[in-house]
This record gives sequence, structure tokens and C-alpha cells, in this order.
Amino acid sequence: MTTSFDRVRVLWPDHLGLARGKYVPANLADHGTRHCTGTWALGYDRVMTPETPGSYWSEGLPDFDAVFDLADLRPSWEADTKVVVADLVRKGEPFAVSPRAALRKAVTDWRALGFEPFVGVELEAYVYGPDGNGGWTALETPGAFVYGTGPSVDPHGLIDALWRACAEADIPLESVNSEYDTPQFEFTLRYTDALRAADDAFLFKVLAREVAHRLGLTMTFMGKPLSDRGGSGLHVNFSFQNGDGENVINDEDAADGLSSLAKHAIGGLLERHRALAGLCAPTVNAYKRLRPASLSGYWANWGYDHRGATIRVPAERGAAARLEHRLCDGAVVVHTAVAAVLQASLLGERHGTDPGPPEAGNGLDTIDATVGVPASLAEALDALEADRELCEAVGSELVAQHVMVKRAEWDRYTAATTDWELREYFPFL
Repeated sequence: MTTSFDRVRVLWPDHLGLARGKYVPANLADHGTRHCTGTWALGYDRVMTPETPGSYWSEGLPDFDAVFDLADLRPSWEADTKVVVADLVRKGEPFAVSPRAALRKAVTDWRALGFEPFVGVELEAYVYGPDGNGGWTALETPGAFVYGTGPSVDPHGLIDALWRACAEADIPLESVNSEYDTPQFEFTLRYTDALRAADDAFLFKVLAREVAHRLGLTMTFMGKPLSDRGGSGLHVNFSFQNGDGENVINDEDAADGLSSLAKHAIGGLLERHRALAGLCAPTVNAYKRLRPASLSGYWANWGYDHRGATIRVPAERGAAARLEHRLCDGAVVVHTAVAAVLQASLLGERHGTDPGPPEAGNGLDTIDATVGVPASLAEALDALEADRELCEAVGSELVAQHVMVKRAEWDRYTAATTDWELREYFPFL
């Protein structure tokens, strides 16, 4: 790994999950970078939604700053380059619509109770190749199977290239395997403090797509890119340590090994399940993945080592005890999602929320839970706005900005004629 570098790639997560930023010369990196507040009014279609919070629409779309400590520069997967995930400030104050600022707030709120959040992120993605007509098609991997490794599931050597790039960039890739459907893969990143974990996942998504492009491929973290195959999730595994470094999810005196804090955190997440969907499932497409019997985080339920539950409690206890939240998909803004999970858990702890009994059904054709996520992005945004306590905890201005841009996204979707409509109706009507 080279220690010399000519430039710094300054990146930061926006409200769409995109990695915005700039390249700057190494000798000017200590100045940070400036960016237009109009960014926060943008949708995926590059159209601005007027008066969006954070855009300062009526003030002429001024600048905000991306700032960082030079000690936080990280090795990159690009030659002669360092990379950094920047904090966003405006007029010397944290920028209220910044997802990274929301996560810093969540960490600070837990620290006020004497606990440090630790997080591990799992991601899933599909791999595509050129379709010969200027577009992309899912790779054909006829020899693939779940938990597969090697050329039968990865004939192009993408996983080898990703592994090398992650090693170069000090992104702690802990495991990789092919998933149930093809050509889908699961990537697990090592557990660490919450902010670093979100930064690692954010950078991994950038790295993975760029390495794939070098091989003439692309990857998508969309929740449901293929209607005939399973969806792709992003799971947030988390725990908390006290001042003595002890994992307070664990309680060796409890019959199930879980502390009251763990149960309250579960209760908070379940109580706010429908509202959380507005942040953790932030696209129209996300609700194609979130269906009953899909093992996807549809239901407001929890269970012991149960993949049919949104909150799975893995079997490990002691230092490895943790909760796994399974609602998000890969389109989520990682920092916002982790912040929302931590804040909902914190509200559960503050209110002493009882999670109720664990799921006893199999999660497929039998289920105990009766509450599912909203049916659409529009309904999820309604549920999010209605939960004022969660909005305040995550950040009222960030949520307001998110809702405004996402309502515009929903409006574009409802106005669009889809390929399905043309296939279904055009031949007959």
C-alpha cells in the first residue's frame, strides 16, 4: 500500500444515498471543499424541488462546507489518492440536513446515557453486464448456488477484485458469498463504532460499483431490481458498550441472555416500525421488496435467530450479543438509517417499551405479527411525519427535507407510464 498521494477525494453522503464530493490537490486538502445548498433540492432526475429545507432556495442557493481533519484521511482504491468522509457545516454549525450529522447526534444521545453504539452492516447487491444495446442485464451464472464461492458464481473475478480493493482502502470486508438468487451477493463488513461502520458501508458501495465498472460490469443495491427474484437488504447489526467496555445487550442472569435495555430497544423499533419505513425504505422500489413471507423486514416482529422477523436476535451472547435490524435495503442512506435505528432504540429505552413476545410462526405461511410496513413510499412518509418524537430525535429539518424530496419522487412515479402497464394493456386497449 502506497503512503504517498497527489490528491484527496472528499466525499459525503447526501439525501439520496449518493456520494457527492470533489477531488482536491493534496497540498490544498486542509481547506476542505465547498458545495451548493441546491444539492439538497435535487431528485434522482436532477430536478430541484423548490423551497426544500436545507436548499436555502429563497437565499440564492449559497454554499456550505465539507470539512475534515487531515488525520481522518484514509487509503483509497484509486492510485495516488486518499479519501475522506467529510462533515458538513454552514456558518460554523453542523448542517442540519446532513445524514452524517444525524448519526453523530444519535451517537451523542446514546453517550449521554453512558453507552457507546457499535454497528456492523451487511449489504446485498446484484451484478449486471452489458446487454449489447447500451443497457444492462443480469449476469448469467448457471452454476451458481447460495453460499457459493469461486468462478461458478463469479466468472468475471469481481469478488477477487473487490477483496483486493477493500484491502487497499482499509475497508474491513469480513465475508462474501453468493446469495439465494443469482447473480446476487452478500457482503459483510466488520463490526466497529457506529460512525466508522456507516462510513465503511458508504465507501464500500462507491468502491464496489467503481471496481465493477473497471471490469465492464455494474452492481445495483436497489431493493428489488428483478421482479422474479429476491430483494436485496441492508441489515444493521448493533450493540452498546458501557464505560467498562461491557456489552450491555447481554445479561447473563436473564433466561434468554438479553438485558432489559436490549428488550426496550427492540420495543422502540417495533413501536416505530411503520414510521421507520419512511427512512429505511426510502424509494418506490423498496416496497416491491417489502412483502409478507419475503423474510425482508415487512412485519413488526422480533425473534431469536429468526429470519422471518424484522429484528433478529442472533444466537451469540456475551461480547458478541447484538440485535439485527432487517428493514432497510441497499438504496437507503446508510448514515440516516443507522441514526434512525439507534434513535428508535433509544426512545424504546427511555420509555421502557415492552417488545411483547417473540415471533413463534415460521415467517412464511405462519406469522404472529399483525402490523406490517405501509404499502407504499407515500404511506410510509405519512407514518414518518406522524411520529413527531422520532422526527425530532433523528433531526426535524433532515426529516422535512427528506419527506419533501421523496414526495416529489412519488409524484413522478404516479405520473409515469410503466413498462408493466404497456405490457399488460397495450396489446388489447
